Amino acid sequence: MVSDRQELFKKTLLKHLYFNKELSCADLTLLTGKSLPHTTKALNELVKSGLVLESGYAISTGGRRPQMYSVKPDYLYILSVAMDQFVTSISILDMQNNLVGKEYQIALDLSAHPEAMAELGQALKAFIECSEIPREKFAGIGIGMPGFVDVTKGVNYSFFDRHYGSINEYLEALTGIPVIIDNDSSLIALAEWKLGAARNRQNALVINIGWGIGLGMVLNGNLFRGENGFAGEFSHIPLFTNNKICSCGKMGCLETETSLSVIAEKAVEGIREGRTTVMKDLSMDNRDDTFRKIMDAAMKGDKYAVELISQAAYHIGRGIAILIHLLNPNLIILSGRGTLAGKLWLAPVQHALNEYCIPKIAENIQLIISPLGYAAERLGAAALVMEHLDKGQLSKTE
Repeated sequence: MVSDRQELFKKTLLKHLYFNKELSCADLTLLTGKSLPHTTKALNELVKSGLVLESGYAISTGGRRPQMYSVKPDYLYILSVAMDQFVTSISILDMQNNLVGKEYQIALDLSAHPEAMAELGQALKAFIECSEIPREKFAGIGIGMPGFVDVTKGVNYSFFDRHYGSINEYLEALTGIPVIIDNDSSLIALAEWKLGAARNRQNALVINIGWGIGLGMVLNGNLFRGENGFAGEFSHIPLFTNNKICSCGKMGCLETETSLSVIAEKAVEGIREGRTTVMKDLSMDNRDDTFRKIMDAAMKGDKYAVELISQAAYHIGRGIAILIHLLNPNLIILSGRGTLAGKLWLAPVQHALNEYCIPKIAENIQLIISPLGYAAERLGAAALVMEHLDKGQLSKTE
């Protein structure tokens, strides 16, 4: 029993080193709440076993410089899966979040593909085999996916046929590696909180601009998921009287005027009607390619592409104004695949905040584009695995 507790404590140290890149023994003592001798003993054992490296000394602040430690990059690997409604990206990351090999993408339309889960399972199995990394070297598989995800039951109520039962158990049986799933927007927020712009923040909202408009919330220093893990369905705030049917079946949701799918549809329609633009060969049959062409054109100053993004951003800002009045954050991060257009989102969002927010509530809010960009969900899926490293769910990692 004592040995088990000591091994679990070592995993806690490894987790903290992963999220902080490097720490001193004193830092780890403070983070874990354990005594200095207890932490020193466990850390020395990790160094002796080659799992932790002595990475040099901290910058001098006037006294003796402490020895710094970091996780050995190839101690374990994480299989990270970032899914949206149309494209699934699979990648392997080491303990310093470096890509191992290349990211693999498959076109997987979740709404139109009843056997999407089986196809995902086979793709994961083949990817693992091609990597030639032994299964025992994987800390786990972290999967971010859109929809109503029950993380406790391992069920996605929006997209996957539930005859598979627990997604976690089904994929683990197929791959031989522990699996954890979560909502994509929650994982993007987790990435920002643990590895990005929301580090050390108590209150931050992370807007996931994608085929829908997701929301992840850091509230009072914790990732807020709600009663069943369904918090953050920002897409479905009823904001318009446009009689447009949303993917949820309701009308007038935020998503109906702001999602990347809507931007792509408007672009295709506008070109058909003769709008002047450099954009060509846009098609809703390949949304990912169309979206990238629109973002690229906007970044190069195409007037129509910029107009489309500005319209969507302004309406997103209207929705954010509601969140600000309810939650009073001090940081708003725009993240997800849509932020390939970078700072073009900021001015129209801020314009809406200026119009719709009470000035006193909004005066200290920082609005930024995510520094993690397109990699946010991939990093969030990896962070999900490492968050659970010392919690017993990843029983196969040693």
